Amino acid sequence: MRLISWNVNGLRAVVNKDGFSWLGEYRPDFLALQEIKASEDKIPAEIYNLGFENISVNSAQKAGYSGVMSLSKFNYESSKCKFFDDSEGRVLEHRFDNIVLFNIYFPNGQQGDDRLEHKMAFYDSFLNYIKELNASGLEVIFCGDVNTAHREIDLKNPKANAKTSGFLPVERAWIDRVIKAGFIDSFRFINGDVKDAYSWWSYRFNARAKNVGWRIDYFFVSQGLKDRLKDAFILSDIEGSDHAPVGIDIDL
Repeated sequence: MRLISWNVNGLRAVVNKDGFSWLGEYRPDFLALQEIKASEDKIPAEIYNLGFENISVNSAQKAGYSGVMSLSKFNYESSKCKFFDDSEGRVLEHRFDNIVLFNIYFPNGQQGDDRLEHKMAFYDSFLNYIKELNASGLEVIFCGDVNTAHREIDLKNPKANAKTSGFLPVERAWIDRVIKAGFIDSFRFINGDVKDAYSWWSYRFNARAKNVGWRIDYFFVSQGLKDRLKDAFILSDIEGSDHAPVGIDIDL
């Protein structure tokens, strides 16, 4: 199966740019979208004609903000967030066989101390939840915009951003804890320490053309799925958002 995740930063804007024209070439079986910024009744009709049998939406209570959407070609049992107050529409959980697959738009901590505290509480609650799932015998995959670059290799200017949320020691340490708990960063597992591989670029300063970016979009898989991973990639040539789609090929 091919699973792809993309922070679209506005679903309607991407549709208006014909931003899903690449689907015919890459043919994902599962497509996780974050930051759709649309309530369910405002989803563009074009989305329902992309060839996916199952579509799930979790929109924020606040209009034009956050929100996640999953599209798949296989059946699963879908639910919204079970581990945190999710009025911001950040989580979709999908279960099939012994797999729990998450599509998550993790909080951003750059708006101040309160939001950083909120982000870390979300992080901690989620990690506890997936550790419990994994301990119960379920395999876990989670994907989405994690809003943190893990290592210096994961952003162009690590020293300049050392005190910026998204690369703070406390945020990076959380990803260390995820990995210590047995969850695998699929991109690094497949590609090793390849440099200049980013999934987000600021709209300012011509950052994308210069490849001054951050790798903040991920697929993590639990240890029991490691040997089923076949590929992990960033589709950096696909435009329409300030993020690029990221994905994995995996035997499920």
